[in-house]
Amino acid sequence: MRKLVACLILALPIAHAQTGWEVKQTFAIGGTGGWDYVTVDSATHRLYVPRSTHTMVIDGESGKTIADIPGQKNAHGVALAPAAGRGFISDGGGDGSIVVFDLKTHAVLGTLAALPDVDGIIFDPHSGNVLAVSGHGKAFMQFKPDIDPKRGKIGTPIPLHGEPEFLSADRAGRAYVNLMDTHEVAVIDMKAGKVLANWPVAPGGLPVGMSLDENNGRLFIGCRGPQKLIVMSTKDGKVVADLPIGASVDAIKLDGGQAFASTAGAEMYVASESSPGKFTLSQTVKTGEGARTMGIDASTHKIYLPAAEYVTGANGKKSVKPSSFMIVVVGRK
Repeated sequence: MRKLVACLILALPIAHAQTGWEVKQTFAIGGTGGWDYVTVDSATHRLYVPRSTHTMVIDGESGKTIADIPGQKNAHGVALAPAAGRGFISDGGGDGSIVVFDLKTHAVLGTLAALPDVDGIIFDPHSGNVLAVSGHGKAFMQFKPDIDPKRGKIGTPIPLHGEPEFLSADRAGRAYVNLMDTHEVAVIDMKAGKVLANWPVAPGGLPVGMSLDENNGRLFIGCRGPQKLIVMSTKDGKVVADLPIGASVDAIKLDGGQAFASTAGAEMYVASESSPGKFTLSQTVKTGEGARTMGIDASTHKIYLPAAEYVTGANGKKSVKPSSFMIVVVGRK
């Protein structure tokens, strides 16, 4: 299953980088389906959690389920456009589509035709566009959030030479897209509608999660093979740091001068800038099994990681124990 994360900006002093983190509580959620990118609305403290065929809306303070949006085939991520009062779910099943829903009522307003395996999706406040990528379609898409949800058509996609996973965007109109199979980051001029460069992520590989520190000109990229947290300059694509992390990373988040990488092996890695331009792993937090992805509330500084209990079958393979889905909440010590 392909996965996602929202773009956050890191702009806090190095002095904040020594804050410790720990598991504060666990919400027992239950329900059916896998899970993918978690999107957090810091204004309402709501979590949007895709669960394959439906997307759950969960209160980040109480853990209660507020709504459950049905009708997806293979939901991946959620983009929120508060000014438009709408949310957008990337549904990679079938020919690919984007489900448009009302942020107040959670009612589905319509479905936009997209491309197969539409995956990472974010709202870019600088351009005012919803941005999405298609893995199998090898393309980048963008559209205005006030699009007609029933008859609207997404504009001509920008072709990519690899299969994209997740993305970020800056105020200069550039989008950065992880290309998993070519081990690169594509740099896109969104106004011109063209790819400007493809930057290798070596010594990392198979890049998936991404977050942007725009003020300091850095991309933080989670790689699955080799397993690395890569720090890349947005000026020229130079890799300025690479740190070892665990298997099956999915999301990268930034908060308070630190970077976080969540991995499926029940470990979240915390990286800090120990001196200007120098990065180290400052902590590893035990989370929950399968907690490969996460969302962060920028106002409360809480990190939310979907996880579950697993059982081993007669064939020796692990599977999720029914109704064991949970959200692990990590906060500052």
